[in-house]
Amino acid sequence: MRADSQLFLQEFLQLFGDNPYVHAAVLVVVSLVAAKMVDWVVIRFVARWAKKSRTDIDDRLVANLHKPLFLTLLLFGLWLALAQLELPEGVALFSTRSLKTIVLLLWGGFALRSCSILLGLLSHMERRFAVVQPRTVPLFDNVTKILVVGGAIYFLFLIWGVDVGAWLAGAGIVGIAVGFAAKDSLANLFAGLFIVADAPYKIGDFIVLDTGERGRVSQIGLRSTRLLTRDDIEITVPNAVIANAKITNESGGPSEKERVRVPVGVAYGSDIDRVREVLLEVAHSNDSIDTNPEARVRFRSFGDAGRKFELLGWIHEPVLRGQVIDALNTEIYKRFAAEGIEIPYPKRDVYLHQAPDSDR
Repeated sequence: MRADSQLFLQEFLQLFGDNPYVHAAVLVVVSLVAAKMVDWVVIRFVARWAKKSRTDIDDRLVANLHKPLFLTLLLFGLWLALAQLELPEGVALFSTRSLKTIVLLLWGGFALRSCSILLGLLSHMERRFAVVQPRTVPLFDNVTKILVVGGAIYFLFLIWGVDVGAWLAGAGIVGIAVGFAAKDSLANLFAGLFIVADAPYKIGDFIVLDTGERGRVSQIGLRSTRLLTRDDIEITVPNAVIANAKITNESGGPSEKERVRVPVGVAYGSDIDRVREVLLEVAHSNDSIDTNPEARVRFRSFGDAGRKFELLGWIHEPVLRGQVIDALNTEIYKRFAAEGIEIPYPKRDVYLHQAPDSDR
């Protein structure tokens, strides 16, 4: 197939005589015309077809494809033209390598721009690609740039005949040294990627770690997660710690509602039905207690000093828990005092017996 192409090329060039410079000029002109035609096809037909899609991703890719495609065809014709000239071996080799280098740089730039466009698209498709999000785009953008630039450098060495074996060995040793030196940072980095992909929490959620930290998630970074506590203190927790911790997401589930429990003890002899009514009235009077589901009262057990009840109510969001419990406890105490319902407390009776005279 290659021999047939060369034979066809030689027969075509013979139509313009035997002058190699004329042959070279003809090839440059033909390559320029071919590049223009291909560019016209891409712009006219492919771009028109791309505009029919719902997104502009393909339009931008076609626009980026225009320049490297046109110049690659033109440089290919220039390479064929140089092959017709009887140049010295060193000059011919240098010219060929230079043209290949220009083509490599053109398509390397195309790859960089295309990766940025695709990452921007994927970052807005969080349901399908949870790892790629607006806040992680810079990381993936840098990673793709490193891969593309690294691959371009590798092929550049091959084009210019540089032995890449020694370079790869040195890079491997440097990579191992850097890995040991930055193992904690790398652990946090990979843990951050897993957190973004698994999404155990999101910004604005209230989470509790098994180490005791509790707060609203204010920022999720690739190295650490920041929590804002109820004391308005920001805690920075390394992602490697969170990845190995048990996380309780109080804002998780179908909604942010959370049930609060208020244990109450009443003395024996109190009217149980009245206790229930008072507790429910206290819950209904608090605007932070949701009515769906409604608050309820449970008679839990018989204690040593009295009977133990529990008022259960649902609040709109976890941040209200401490405030609501404080308000409920205050109102329960006032209402029990007004209703004459005794709240028991431990009592001890001490009996003193006078010792007999014989023991004195």
